Amino acid sequence: MSKETTSRGRAQDRQKVAGGQDHEVRYEAEKTGASKDKVREAVKSEGNSRQKVERKLDKG
Repeated sequence: MSKETTSRGRAQDRQKVAGGQDHEVRYEAEKTGASKDKVREAVKSEGNSRQKVERKLDKG
């Protein structure tokens, strides 16, 4: 039995920011121009939704 691969898991993963993973925090910091600490704070206050985190970083 072979396991089928779908893009669903990847799309769902791209919609989230893992605040504990340095490479994801660094990517968001570079993308938004915010510091890594600000990205971690946004993830902590807004949850791990990439859309909410980016919205929070754009405001502050």
